[in-house]
Amino acid sequence: MRRLLALVCVSALLLAACGVLPGGGTERRTVTVWLMKDSASAAFLDRFTRDFQRTHGDLRLDIRIQQWTGIGAKVQAALERTGGGGPDVIEIGNTQVAQYVDRGGLLDLTLESMRDWGMDDWLPGLAQPGSFAGHQYGIPWYAANRVVIYRKDLFARAGITEPPRTRAQWLVDTAKLDSRGNQGIYLAGQDWYTLSGFIWDEGGDLARQTSAGTWEGTLDTPAALRGMDFYRRLQTLGSGPVGADEEHPPQAGVFAGGHVAQIVAVPGLTQAVVQRNPELKDRLGYFPLPGRTAARPCAVFTGGSDLVIPKNTDDRRGATAVVAALAGTTWQTDLARTMKYVPNKTTLADAVAGEEGVAAMAAGAAHGRATPAAPAWAAVEADNPIKTWMTRVLRGADPATEATRASHRITQTLAGG
Repeated sequence: MRRLLALVCVSALLLAACGVLPGGGTERRTVTVWLMKDSASAAFLDRFTRDFQRTHGDLRLDIRIQQWTGIGAKVQAALERTGGGGPDVIEIGNTQVAQYVDRGGLLDLTLESMRDWGMDDWLPGLAQPGSFAGHQYGIPWYAANRVVIYRKDLFARAGITEPPRTRAQWLVDTAKLDSRGNQGIYLAGQDWYTLSGFIWDEGGDLARQTSAGTWEGTLDTPAALRGMDFYRRLQTLGSGPVGADEEHPPQAGVFAGGHVAQIVAVPGLTQAVVQRNPELKDRLGYFPLPGRTAARPCAVFTGGSDLVIPKNTDDRRGATAVVAALAGTTWQTDLARTMKYVPNKTTLADAVAGEEGVAAMAAGAAHGRATPAAPAWAAVEADNPIKTWMTRVLRGADPATEATRASHRITQTLAGG
């Protein structure tokens, strides 16, 4: 018995010396993480790294910041890499997950999502595009979405005591604001992300997958046409250009001119507005895009990022530990407060309740959506027929005829035509 105990003790010492036992030795396995520029501050990443390495004694983090320009090709090359040495965790745009899954490069994280990560509470606009054929590949990290940024002083002058909660009331209020040389709202004619929310709110979509597995455009459905009709009615209560999007000219500069009551944008845009016109600093407020009824805000396009793990990772256990931490309550709360983001779960909305703009985002994000999870959707955006449809309708063309034309083009593009 003494010999057996001695042998066990020697074996344990050898294992510890090799760093095999938890907490044993000093060797750590490196987990390489690709995060995008400006997604998280240097201070946040420093706090996260120190805490993660303290609580995971066998792991070391190597966080590498990536640029958005050219990232698609770089990620695809990493997913196709053989022989190891690539990233173990990658941040990608939430609408990009489908294209990488379609090429077979991502790890299926359905089990962890259901068992450990509370996927039932995730924001739909992040979770849905991270899912493909019933399996979860993208894990929601953070979100941002559009709200209405408004001039509190112009609302008060028009006798509007509180922000509208229904789309019908929004039209009434905006018509009141569209007077005395002011635009009730500045809404560019090709702001298709905002239009998408109205279409979703009506029960429609931009495209859908058929029973045969193919994709087809659906702008010609009654729901989509109702969404476009509301957009048209709202857009005419200002002087936004019908043939351009919100960046041409940048709407921050137009709003800073002092004669616009409302714009639809992410709250962070107010920084650019105030830089151009400091007098507006204390005159700006935020509210979620109103819905069809007062019971819930309008659906909105939810942008943001998901975390994915390449199939060719050298360390699945280490990679999932990183994702679990970044997507967990502690660091979600920290990230949301640090970066003014919407946390990845509806149950964490209280973390940003004290920030008016972020709270408005969180209210909308609870009903957020993303673009269709078609692998070729990026090709639709590259030569966007939705914008063309919008401009033609705003110039007086028949909405249904133009919708049929745009839907056909979407179907062709998603089929590779």
